[in-house]
Amino acid sequence: MLSAPAADRNKEPILEVLRQSVPSDRPLHALEISSGTGQHVTHFARALRNIIWQPTEYERESLSSIEAYRANYQLDNVMPAVFLDASLPHQSWAGIRPDSLDLILNINMMHISPLACTEGLFRGAGAVLKLQGLLLTYGPYAVNGQISPQSNIEFDRSLRQRNPEWGLRDISLLRSLAQKNGLFLEKTVDMPANNKCLLFRKESVV
Repeated sequence: MLSAPAADRNKEPILEVLRQSVPSDRPLHALEISSGTGQHVTHFARALRNIIWQPTEYERESLSSIEAYRANYQLDNVMPAVFLDASLPHQSWAGIRPDSLDLILNINMMHISPLACTEGLFRGAGAVLKLQGLLLTYGPYAVNGQISPQSNIEFDRSLRQRNPEWGLRDISLLRSLAQKNGLFLEKTVDMPANNKCLLFRKESVV
């Protein structure tokens, strides 16, 4: 059971956004892309029992950690974790059917992965979400070409030094990717530590 301090800090604020954004009166199906350690999905699953959660990961070590969290909490609404490469077409997303999901969750992936993963996330979301389904992303973002505050500027610089394909993504770019794939940016929520939750709604079939 790996532990990420950031996940412990942000899991409750993100849960509050989910509570305000997702129905609690009917069964729902959710996919978490890039689940990390498993701290988020088990925290959300304990609080939102009407949702069946499918955790996924690209890193093998993280897949093992997610399974350890599942075993520890014995949650019947969390499916076994599966490998998923967000940069690949949705047809390779572990057999997830088109128009089958109510919610996709993506936390702190975009800035530490190549842009192809972000592009694939929106393409896939446009395919596998139901109409009116929700894509919720969380992390630090640029806004109209600007990054703030200074700590995020320095964070972005350090990411790009580690890997030129990494870095904070601009919300205007994400809005454009969403529109190309039948989604629109419905709401932006300011979060602690200079992060944001972005809520994209599927409004049409591409």
